[in-house]
Formats: sequence, structure tokens, C-alpha cells
Amino acid sequence: MHMVGRIGIMGLGIALAGYLSGTPVFAGEQPQRPAAVDGSKITITSPKDGDKVTDSFELKYELTKGSQVTHVHVYVDDEYQKGFSGALKGLSKGTHEITVKAATKNHNLAPAMDTITVEVE
Repeated sequence: MHMVGRIGIMGLGIALAGYLSGTPVFAGEQPQRPAAVDGSKITITSPKDGDKVTDSFELKYELTKGSQVTHVHVYVDDEYQKGFSGALKGLSKGTHEITVKAATKNHNLAPAMDTITVEVE
């Protein structure tokens, strides 16, 4: 019986650690989007996750600026899109991951971000 109690406490500890880190612990649980300590938040509004798109499309997002975040950086397949002006152009056919990350005036990245996956036809 003593061993069963230890296993139960260990399981509870693992679940608590997962919850505090935002990592899904139980089946069907969705990961939480990171939020900046300063209150910043990013939500990609168009296209939606899983959408099929052409090779060029407009990327729309909502940014709630906190006390440090001033703008965003956009990445396609982990590649920074320097000079992003609202549209992604000339993407190759296939699946692409698009991430919008919050940044400070010095271009340091903050924890607030959102990621979607699109299929270019």
C-alpha cells in the first residue's frame, strides 16, 4: 500500500508540472499559446489553421501590445520574413508552418506567438 501511495503522488506531481508548463497532460487536452508577462497576445485571424491557400495570400493577425512589445516578426517554416508587409508571396506547393512572434522595439522576441499550418495548392 505504501508503494501505491508514492506512485499516486508521483503521478500528481507529473500532472501538476505539465499543467504549469502549459504542456498537455491528459488525452484530448490542447496546448496553451504562450502569453507574454507584459500582457501581449497574438492571434492569427486569416488564414485559419489547416486552410488551403494559393502561393500568395494576405496574412492577418491581431496583436495586443503589452508594456514591452511593439511589433511582430513573421516566420515561414522557421525562416524569418524580413520586410514582411502583410502578404506572403511565391510559396512553394505543400504544407507550410507560419508563425507570428511578438518583438520589442529592439527586436528581441517575447513569448507571445501564434502558429498555423497551411497547404499551398
